[in-house]
Amino acid sequence: MKNSSKEQSGERTMGKEIERKFKVCGTGYKTGCISSSVYKQGYLSTDKERTVRVRIAGERAFLTVKGKNCGTVRSEFEYEIPVSDAETMLGDLCLHPLIEKMRHIFISDDGHKWEIDEFGGENEGLIVAEVELGSQDEPVEIPEWCGEEVSGDIRYYNSNLIEHPYSVWKNTGEENGRHA
Repeated sequence: MKNSSKEQSGERTMGKEIERKFKVCGTGYKTGCISSSVYKQGYLSTDKERTVRVRIAGERAFLTVKGKNCGTVRSEFEYEIPVSDAETMLGDLCLHPLIEKMRHIFISDDGHKWEIDEFGGENEGLIVAEVELGSQDEPVEIPEWCGEEVSGDIRYYNSNLIEHPYSVWKNTGEENGRHA
């Protein structure tokens, strides 16, 4: 079941991530936002077959390994690590620029948890919303502030935003799938 008490407490089953991603085209999520946290993350590997991410989320830090996307599904394993270790890895080992964002949490009327990321730094101006699902065919109500679905568009993958920041391609026509 999607919204078990385990998942609502922030825990989730490791192994598979099923996620849909959308560009945000409104600010309605701000009025229904239940929490916000500053995120700073970097990548030890951005290989197409797997990524290895270091993230500081508020007062906690995580090391995450993700496999290659197969539609909206991919392998994912996440482990909490000491914040001091994450700070060292972000400064000394991760690719740059780092990803900076404010993450807002929104619970929709159908009970789905939406994560809305407002990016800063090299990706300033980019806002995307993600929803994790229990299965690929799970029905989900899309909030009115969500725009185009970009689930399979690598330009919107955080790991891709390091090498190809939004600030470089947002006004080139590539944002809409066209190349200038």
